[in-house]
Amino acid sequence: MTRRREQLQDLQRYLAVLEADHDGIRAKLLGFRLRYLEALGPLMRELDELEAQLQQATALLSDALKRQGVDAPMPSAPHTKVWPDVPALPDATPLPPEPTGPTMDLPPPTLKTLYRRAAKRFHPDLAPPGPDREVCEQRMMAVNEAYESSDRGKLESLLLAAGESPEKVIGGPADAVRAWLGLCEHLVQGRIRVVQAQTLVLQNLQMHQLRVAIERAETGGMRPLDIMAARLRTQIAERRQELYIGERVGGDASLAADFLRKRYQRLTGLGLG
Repeated sequence: MTRRREQLQDLQRYLAVLEADHDGIRAKLLGFRLRYLEALGPLMRELDELEAQLQQATALLSDALKRQGVDAPMPSAPHTKVWPDVPALPDATPLPPEPTGPTMDLPPPTLKTLYRRAAKRFHPDLAPPGPDREVCEQRMMAVNEAYESSDRGKLESLLLAAGESPEKVIGGPADAVRAWLGLCEHLVQGRIRVVQAQTLVLQNLQMHQLRVAIERAETGGMRPLDIMAARLRTQIAERRQELYIGERVGGDASLAADFLRKRYQRLTGLGLG
């Protein structure tokens, strides 16, 4: 029993370490997401707005060319980047309370001890006069016969039938405590698997990989967020120029078709031949 308790405590300590590691990774991800969005969020939103306006201008040009009998590609709208949630651990199932009662194995009593307990219950001198004494006389005779023949089973049956505690008659392993320990081990092991799976989910997030790469670069003295911001500003300038052109080529079918082909190529990376 002591060894099982120590095993359960070891599992709980291991679980506490895993949960602390998970919570540490999650806290770093939340902190990184906040810092990333503060540095780049406004630029990303501006770029998304320009892409939406470009998509609208592209649709108008494509419709105009189709009315003129010109078949021009219409690329799909670029995907807006959505940051995934950083899930927290689900609530753990609380361990059930430990059962009360004997927690130590009770060895079976000796045959002589059983006989003495039976004599205290059934001796006729301890019973009042009348039918009860006659019943006690018959039972005491059975007790004496069982003791003389070393019939332990008969003594146990007589005592149990009289309402004696089973633990005092046949001994009692602490089955309830063992079952409780087994259930607790099962719950803790299940929780360990949940925490390990959730930690793996966090580590497989693209945001986690980006955080690791950026922090590694920053440790090396680089400023990757500044570099990314500069790239976004360059893209914003390019999209503004592209939007300016797209809004002004509507009257020329050749220029409009060329504009759509270039936009298709930029968004898909494919040429049209």
